[in-house]
Amino acid sequence: MNIVLYSRAQPSFSAEDLDLLINALDETGMSYRMNKDFAGLIGAKTGRTFGAEQIYRDSAGIGDDARVMVSYGGDGTFLDAVRLLDNRPVPIVGINSGRLGFLANITKENMKQAFADIKAGDYTVAPRSLIHAEGEFTQQPGFPYAFNEFTIQRHGPNMISTEVYVNDEMIATYWGDGVLVSTPSGSTAYSLSVGGPVVAPDCRCFLISPIAPHNLTMRSVVIPDSSVITLRVSSRETDFAVSLDNQNYTAPNGVTFRVSKAEKSIFLVHFQNISFYDTLRNKMMWGIDSRDLVK
Repeated sequence: MNIVLYSRAQPSFSAEDLDLLINALDETGMSYRMNKDFAGLIGAKTGRTFGAEQIYRDSAGIGDDARVMVSYGGDGTFLDAVRLLDNRPVPIVGINSGRLGFLANITKENMKQAFADIKAGDYTVAPRSLIHAEGEFTQQPGFPYAFNEFTIQRHGPNMISTEVYVNDEMIATYWGDGVLVSTPSGSTAYSLSVGGPVVAPDCRCFLISPIAPHNLTMRSVVIPDSSVITLRVSSRETDFAVSLDNQNYTAPNGVTFRVSKAEKSIFLVHFQNISFYDTLRNKMMWGIDSRDLVK
């Protein structure tokens, strides 16, 4: 079985943690490859060396024989791995070496068991929707998709106006900092920060949420993911900011964007002992008395 490992080359990774990761992979007997930058960091931190067949340089080097992609880091690293797959139907799982980690939800303590389950085939694969964004970006993105959210935001001190239509039917004109369109998977990310609801990841919907709206009665709207969303932006500035997950772009004033469900999905590795609701409850600390934390 061929495992594809991806991580950012973060100097904060300790030699101990990197050794634990590679030892856990080696103990399974599975073959694996990793991105060049991460291999270089591991070599510098631990003195390990890897053969040329264990290193890939870019998306093309992943190959068609990959069985599972493992992201090592936080949710930002996970989103990088999604783009790196470039719509390949390779299931992905995230090991959390960071902090919160809704997407990268395997702890370092459970890493060995996760690898053992992958080797044994003791997991399921769950499809997740991607957003496809079309419009006049100042620089066209190489991967015009988002796993979490597509965001339009002001690029200066002035509010922007965004007319939002669903299937050519107008919802509203949002005055404020911008508008965000989220997938269910992204409902616990930026969408949550702007007041959007938490949505189970297998729901077939999109969330449209205003960002710091001038009209305080504006609220998030949940729509079917079969819808086509049109956003027309007006700003006093010459341009405004646009983002696809953690990739940032600009667009000129007055353009229109079209957002819809991508034809292809991303596939997540799902282990039987980890549920969305367990992760939600633990990460959000729901039901925990804060007074117990200071004892």
